[in-house]
Amino acid sequence: MTRLSPGDTAPTFTLDDDHGRAVSLSDYAGQQVILYAYPAAMTPGCTTQACDFRDSLASLTAAGYAVLGISPDSVDSLAEFRERDALTFPLLSDPDKTVLTAYGAFGEKKLYGKVVVGVIRSTFIIGTDGRIEQARYNVKATGHVAKLRRDLGLD
Repeated sequence: MTRLSPGDTAPTFTLDDDHGRAVSLSDYAGQQVILYAYPAAMTPGCTTQACDFRDSLASLTAAGYAVLGISPDSVDSLAEFRERDALTFPLLSDPDKTVLTAYGAFGEKKLYGKVVVGVIRSTFIIGTDGRIEQARYNVKATGHVAKLRRDLGLD
C-alpha cells in the first residue's frame, strides 16, 4: 500500500456527494482542502469526528480551508448521515474504494488487535497548488480536529 507524503501531487477524483452531485478535487483548485477519510457513516467514532469538523467549519473556512469527508458509504447513507447530524460540508461516496486506495487510506490496519482490511482513518491537507501538505494516517476520531486546528495555528 502506498502512502502519500508532503510534496506529493494529490490524486485527482470525481465522486458523488451526499446530494448525488459530482464533486471533483479540481472544483477546489487554488483553495486549501482538508480531505478526511473515515470508515463508516453513523458509527460512534465517525459521528464524533464529523461533528467536530462541523463545529469547526466556520473557523476552518475563515482560514481558507474547504472540508470534504470521504467514505465507502452509499450516497443514500451519506444523505441520512448529513440530515441526522446536520453536517454542512460535502460527504463523498467512494464505494469501490478507488480514491481511498489512491490516498493510502484503504488497506491493512489493526482493529482490536487483529489485522483487517478496511478504511484507515486519515486526514490530508491539500495545498492551493494541489500538492499534499500533510498526510496523517491512523488518526483518532476523538480530539483529532482539535489537534489539527492547533497544528494549523487556528487555536
